[in-house]
Amino acid sequence: MDSRLSIITLGTADLARATAFWEAMGLERRARQMDGIAFFQLGGIALGLYPFDRLAEDCGLHEAAASGRVTLAHNCRTEAEVDGILAAAVAAGGTLLKPAHKAFWGGYSGYFADPDGHPWEVAFNPFFPLADDGALILPG
Repeated sequence: MDSRLSIITLGTADLARATAFWEAMGLERRARQMDGIAFFQLGGIALGLYPFDRLAEDCGLHEAAASGRVTLAHNCRTEAEVDGILAAAVAAGGTLLKPAHKAFWGGYSGYFADPDGHPWEVAFNPFFPLADDGALILPG
């Protein structure tokens, strides 16, 4: 696994309110064609905003689980890389939360929890390319 963080996703009770807040703070919303989630470019990584219940469901956690309110994501260049990183995480003592699968949004992803229970998404997203240095590039 390359040492990079691609996306920090914050769970929110009100997506419109959270999006307006970050726009008022000067962040530019990108990838607007995606409904139900908001993305902002933060240098080489992205900030995602997603409803609490949908985020917890996507991770395979109960909605009330506090650890389902934030996820960290590591984006990969291939589906095979996703599978390899999930296997390595489990071998290193992590817990598989959700096996890799074709995702509803058109990519391929799965989740593991680190030993402290933090959910990590490992994903191949054909719509969010990675630069040569691994930096995530959101579409305009």
